[in-house]
Amino acid sequence: MTAPDLSVATITPDEHLAFLASRDSASFLQTPAWGRVKAEWRSESVGWWRGDQLVGAGLVLHREAPVVRRSLAYLPEGPVIDWETEHLGAWLRPLAAHLRQQGAFGVRIGPPVVTRRWSAQQVKDGIADDGIGSLTELPPLERSRTGAQLVSQLVELGWRPQAVTGGFAAGQPQYNFVIPLVDDDGKPRSEDDVLAGMNQLWRRNIKKAAKAGVEVRRGDVDDLPAFHDLYAHTAERDHFTPRPLAYFRRMLEALDAEDPGGGRIRLYLAEHEGDLVASTIWIRVGAHTWYSYGASSSEEREVRGSNAVQWQMIRDAIALGAGVYDLRGITDTLAANDSHVGLIQFKVGTGGEAVEYAGEWDLPLNRALYKAFELYLKRRS
Repeated sequence: MTAPDLSVATITPDEHLAFLASRDSASFLQTPAWGRVKAEWRSESVGWWRGDQLVGAGLVLHREAPVVRRSLAYLPEGPVIDWETEHLGAWLRPLAAHLRQQGAFGVRIGPPVVTRRWSAQQVKDGIADDGIGSLTELPPLERSRTGAQLVSQLVELGWRPQAVTGGFAAGQPQYNFVIPLVDDDGKPRSEDDVLAGMNQLWRRNIKKAAKAGVEVRRGDVDDLPAFHDLYAHTAERDHFTPRPLAYFRRMLEALDAEDPGGGRIRLYLAEHEGDLVASTIWIRVGAHTWYSYGASSSEEREVRGSNAVQWQMIRDAIALGAGVYDLRGITDTLAANDSHVGLIQFKVGTGGEAVEYAGEWDLPLNRALYKAFELYLKRRS
């Protein structure tokens, strides 16, 4: 097959959004609205043109390096292009040339391509096996040929895989846990099908929440302070640094403006006898839905508000015809004494599958500046 003749140029947010609407799904991190959420970075929508036809799009976040007026151009979980192509260079070379003209000293991409999959049962068995310390030690349920071809081409084109570490360099999770909402033949799964796929504890906890009178409702921007109070409590309990309330307000307003009325983003609140016991943020682009942020109370845990709110989000995703419900990141650790195992076990109970993505890759455009930026990030971490 002949390599396509493509060019890359800046496009308008409306052109970008119209292109995404023509696709089955794309990451919410590749929507024009996400550029407004990340207000501290300069954002740009870029498009791939074949003649006068727009055939690809991406959101670029320009992260300026200290002192020099140059940037690392970051496309989180993107761009939205033909990742199955055998001519990846025809897509990525014009992107690099365009971003070099925009003042970038390097480019970071996150191809949304799955390389391996593991079933919930495999992950569960791996946690129970003292001889298994990592997901990567388990034989996968499936290895993706597309993923293997992609990785091979990126290496040949000079792109560098990025390790998942703290800070900006950590980027997006390489391992996620997802619940397929369609079967292998593409037929939608019913609520009963999905519920039957969950483990006994999850099913029991969903029933327990309903019996205890937990009520789940959709909130709006006025409910954000209550969500954030619970989120800050969760951060203190689970030892992570919380984002400020202003970030979530910007996130809710920007994504909702892109698809009003809860089509793109929703805030959920699970309440028991007037107390907020769990709260979450749900996002949808096309056929892909995500559990993005969550918070839960240390009190009244016996009423299982977290299970109730997750089940409501899953039910709503099914009702909207989504193909997948994405519980986002997990670590690859399966060691029983690791602090992250509890989160993995919570997600594994939904009966979905663990997926490994190709990860994030960098292309240095100015090697001296790129190396200096790497050193800067290492000092910060």
